[in-house]
Amino acid sequence: MENRIKLLGTYVDPLTMEETISEVKRIIRNKKPVQHVVINASKVNLMQHDKKLRDIINSCPLINADGQSILWAAKKLGYSIPERVTGIDLFQQLIEVSVKEGYSVYFFGAKEETVKKIVSIYKNEYPKLKIVGYRNGYFNKEDSKTIAEDIKNSKADILFVAFSSPKKEYWINEYLDFMGVPFCMGVGGSFDVISGVTKRAPKWMQNCGLEWFYRFVQEPHRMWKRYILGNFSFINLVIKENKVRKRK
Repeated sequence: MENRIKLLGTYVDPLTMEETISEVKRIIRNKKPVQHVVINASKVNLMQHDKKLRDIINSCPLINADGQSILWAAKKLGYSIPERVTGIDLFQQLIEVSVKEGYSVYFFGAKEETVKKIVSIYKNEYPKLKIVGYRNGYFNKEDSKTIAEDIKNSKADILFVAFSSPKKEYWINEYLDFMGVPFCMGVGGSFDVISGVTKRAPKWMQNCGLEWFYRFVQEPHRMWKRYILGNFSFINLVIKENKVRKRK
């Protein structure tokens, strides 16, 4: 994509939400399977030590800035990204777009009761939404081909995959061409948030870049490495890259 920014060993497309939606519509019209990703500090940290994940992400035609950390890093390195396009916000916008455009969707991930609740919520809110399939995110490796075949047979226009990184990136990449779904998107914990299993940070915290802190407070024992150590690692990466750029 034109105007793509390169930073911290990855790429990001400096798009607004509206521009991203337009690009998704174009992708679906083309019918060629595309993997979409969003990046944040945690994912950038993972990519430093995971070449497979880095190669997958960097091969994606559409990469959005999910975290406020990416906007901050871009600014420090002399770039401008107009706004965050978070995975959960894009997911919810694409549900509305799917109703208007007649796109069919498939939900894959989370616990059985959670994904069923997602289906129920969206059926009630958007009776015209074409839900062509759903499946929980708990499976053995040998089940993957069968799941991918079910998704292929559903002829979905959009696939939403709700499990953690790097598992979702690996899985989508492996079965992307086989499934033939035009737009495949990893949505992380979005099903849990929308179904009420977990809570999202208030708007003011999102706008101040403190969404990570809200998550940390909810699950400190599970999240301390990702957010406390991870944030220090990310800041260090930005400092190092800034020094390299100044020497050039």
